[in-house]
Amino acid sequence: MIDTALIVEDEIFVALDIERILTEAGFRVAGIAADTPTALAAAAGCTFAFVDINLRDGATGSDIARTLTASGIRVIYVTANPAQITYPDAIGYVRKPFGETAIRAAADLATGRIPHDAANDDVVRLSSRAGG
Repeated sequence: MIDTALIVEDEIFVALDIERILTEAGFRVAGIAADTPTALAAAAGCTFAFVDINLRDGATGSDIARTLTASGIRVIYVTANPAQITYPDAIGYVRKPFGETAIRAAADLATGRIPHDAANDDVVRLSSRAGG
């Protein structure tokens, strides 16, 4: 089974970069969403999601993360503003601007390809309860 990602990001070039990195790493991308309704509509069947905090419909990323994790989807924030994270039960966050290794490490962490306690400075962990 191929793990499937959702990208919740309103900056299209950032979203496309994440999509490329994930696809090259062997993941499937279900979709790119720039706001809450689109994110929730595209979430079915996803294993994990990369979620920005500030989206087209405001600072709704933490609310989206809460809804996604409640349905069993593991969340990693991708944000330039980690102080805005109000829902800490996501796995962690990757700070913008990011590199390829950070996105790959976060995806591997979210899907259990590497253990939650594996040392990696690219992904800042928020909760040990939220990981795979």
